[in-house]
Amino acid sequence: MLHDVLFWLALASAVLAVGTLAQLVVAGPQIPRLERVPPLGDAEMPSISIVVAARNEARGIEGAMRTLLALDVPRLEVVAVDDRSDDATGAILDRFARDEPRLRVVHVTELPAGWLGKNHALWLGAGHATGELLLFTDADVEMAPDTLRRAAALVSADGLDHLAAGMHVDMPGWLLQTFGVWFGVMFALFTRPWKAKDPRSRAHVGVGAFNLLRAEAYRRIGTHRAIAMRPDDDMKLGKLVKKHGLRQDFVNATSHVRVEWYHSIPEALHGLRKNGFAGVDYRLSLILLATVTHPVFLVWPYLAVWVTHGPTRLLNAVAVAAMLAIFAGAAREQRVRWWYGAAYPLASLLFLAAIWNATLYALVHRGIEWRGTHYPLDQLKANRV
Repeated sequence: MLHDVLFWLALASAVLAVGTLAQLVVAGPQIPRLERVPPLGDAEMPSISIVVAARNEARGIEGAMRTLLALDVPRLEVVAVDDRSDDATGAILDRFARDEPRLRVVHVTELPAGWLGKNHALWLGAGHATGELLLFTDADVEMAPDTLRRAAALVSADGLDHLAAGMHVDMPGWLLQTFGVWFGVMFALFTRPWKAKDPRSRAHVGVGAFNLLRAEAYRRIGTHRAIAMRPDDDMKLGKLVKKHGLRQDFVNATSHVRVEWYHSIPEALHGLRKNGFAGVDYRLSLILLATVTHPVFLVWPYLAVWVTHGPTRLLNAVAVAAMLAIFAGAAREQRVRWWYGAAYPLASLLFLAAIWNATLYALVHRGIEWRGTHYPLDQLKANRV
């Protein structure tokens, strides 16, 4: 009886893993690569405003500002919003602004009720922006000089209203790199970014490091006011674009955009606590489903290769090989060693730990703590999109 159960479980694991691998193999070429998009010339380039929200970002804001101001855009402005920082962030931005007329610094001293700090800062910055295109990005993101020329070319050629970009993520240490790559795989499978451009699909995507929108589209979807209390503001911005029938796409920009993720696993678990529960729209059912499926279909086959025999072992080996191939493909994009995939079951358990850490914190504390501010759970959940 147990032998039969293990066999059918192995068969299901193999079919699921191979099917997932096939889906990603087919989907990969559907995602454009930014380095293959010819850049626009000066005459075709629209005016672009970059909006950056920064709170206590003194460690990385200087490097980010240098790359943003070095972007090769004829009509560029950067609106940097210092969101109640109590470190040197504001002073660094003001120093840059004294010598750079394209940079406008907005200082926030008080957060209005009904807003998350970052969302309010981005909304405020967008209100000062004058560009035809708005790029919402984070204060620790660095970009190659021709990034916006290529992104604007894609927006123009495909008639897009919103373009989100996947970036290269800097992560120190093999364990954090393994977790980061696996987190990216889970994100891709959950959001299906290759389907974002399909108007018949409900799939949508948004990336905090790179959300490029037409200014008129941003106003049409209700600006950040519509997602004032969403910790997953980047994804929900993308959802609003799709709900309003506008055109959206996702581009692989690992060659042009990079960001420092976290410095350690504990820091990652703490950082993901802010939006881990919101990312599944506060649905415990999805978290419980993941809690069952991850150990059964991702961890057990890896162990079962060593403790089962015959066809059951072979099917488990097929499942593991497919998952290793999935990891290797994602690792190549992030320039992470493919053999780190040998630890993907551990990364899967860390993924569960991250979402449960976020969920339990939100339930126990009736809200989230983000950059020194507490946001009540009932207010967060009330902002449905």
